[in-house]
Amino acid sequence: MNILLAIVILGLLILVHEFGHFILAKANGVVVLEFAIGFGPKLLHFKKNDTEYCLKLIPFGGYCLMLGNELIEAAKEDEDDEEEKDSKYKNLLKQYDESRTYNNKPVWARIAIELAGPFFNFILAFVGAIVVIGSVGVDPCRIDVVQENSPASAAGLQVGDEIVSINKDKMSFAREYFFYNSYHEGETMDIVYKRNGEEFKTTVTPEYVTNSSYMLGVVVTNNTLIDSIVENSAAAEAGLKKGDIVVSLDGKKITNELTLTDILKETKAKTIDVVISRDGDTQTLQVTPKLVENSGYVTGMSCYGNRIKVGPAATIGNAFKEVGYWIEVVVKSVGMMFTGKVGVNDLSGPVGIVDAVSTVVEESRQDGAWYVFLNVTNFIVMLSANLGVMNLLPIPGLDGGKLLFLIIEVLRGKPIKKEHEGVVHLVGMVLLMILAFYVFVKDIVNLF
Repeated sequence: MNILLAIVILGLLILVHEFGHFILAKANGVVVLEFAIGFGPKLLHFKKNDTEYCLKLIPFGGYCLMLGNELIEAAKEDEDDEEEKDSKYKNLLKQYDESRTYNNKPVWARIAIELAGPFFNFILAFVGAIVVIGSVGVDPCRIDVVQENSPASAAGLQVGDEIVSINKDKMSFAREYFFYNSYHEGETMDIVYKRNGEEFKTTVTPEYVTNSSYMLGVVVTNNTLIDSIVENSAAAEAGLKKGDIVVSLDGKKITNELTLTDILKETKAKTIDVVISRDGDTQTLQVTPKLVENSGYVTGMSCYGNRIKVGPAATIGNAFKEVGYWIEVVVKSVGMMFTGKVGVNDLSGPVGIVDAVSTVVEESRQDGAWYVFLNVTNFIVMLSANLGVMNLLPIPGLDGGKLLFLIIEVLRGKPIKKEHEGVVHLVGMVLLMILAFYVFVKDIVNLF
């Protein structure tokens, strides 16, 4: 079922993306010959007006095939060839004139057609964000814990303060605080925060510390599903397994890895009861945390990201911010690839998406079908924004690559020769297919 759900999600993302190209092509008078979801043999297809609509066997992709000048030129070259009288190109020439081809439209119309696919993905992300925020609210960047004698306490920050910005980077959500720290580890932070409706400023300089802390040896997702377990850790010895959902720790409900960590600071080496949900059954295991040495930069404050309900106007405003947040995450993550902080092995393809969907479903199941739906919708928001940004990258074969050539055409006042552009896009597509195959194999290996 999770595989089918992942296929439906991918199909929705592709459908919305290609529909953007389709609707703008139609609006500009371009003939769309085929609108396809998937590749390979046709499963379902029908033709209406100029367009054949197809659902194909391999669900990982799609396309909107428009009538282009290359078809017209090929037909003209074959005008005197008797064997080509019934060719597809000649048949197309009988039906349509050159004014309805993609390449005969003004450059700004072609730019709009290429931009439409990613833009429609952003629209889908926005609609999904409205659904999620309207249902469960937002996660403001509110401080939930300030440790004594820490840089945060020395700066005067208190529990309940809401961070507005760090070094002029706006913080709309608690997630942005974590994301910011991942890019600026150890850097001094000029913080603007709100307390009782008033804004204040302070400076926090993270402190590099080496200390020992009590740990279970697990990595949990935001919904407390155990994503991985450290070998020979306290959790492994107690019988905890990957896929278990941690319900409570020492009688206290946890919501994410931060709450788990804060509870362990209090319990220390005491044997505690860990209540988990496994395959729908609730179990209680006894675990004795182990003292583990670690080091890194600390501020001494934590933002749990607990959600609060907001009104209709704030829901719409925060939905815009949500899409903007995911766009920023993707753009900065791409930038991290060039700095070496993120590598090819951090990429995921369709198989990785199936695995991620399974995790989302399993970690939400205990809360009921409605929360499964909301978490899947939130996942779609992230994926759709991701797809929109990635397609805008100036890579040959993608929408961004085509847009790059169109921008060059605007600057030059004339297009680049079609055969040259075609070679560049072909090479780009081959390289993308090689990368896709590598990521596919990597995702398969990671499953085991």
